[in-house]
Amino acid sequence: MYWTLELASYLSDAPWPAEKDELIDYAIRTGAPLEVVENLQAIEDEGEMYDSIEEIWPDYPTDDDYLWNEDEY
Repeated sequence: MYWTLELASYLSDAPWPAEKDELIDYAIRTGAPLEVVENLQAIEDEGEMYDSIEEIWPDYPTDDDYLWNEDEY
């Protein structure tokens, strides 16, 4: 299983919180690449709810990861 920013972006508008099966259904309905569906299927799941992409891909960049000061712009 691997994630890239491009693949993760297909789940940015997903209906969070969601279960694994709901995310797979969302990815298929929105026409996400097969890699996104395969990555979701590879998740070891026990029926838990995911609140955001960060719970699926912990390395997903957040606003805190960017090194600029928004007050300067």
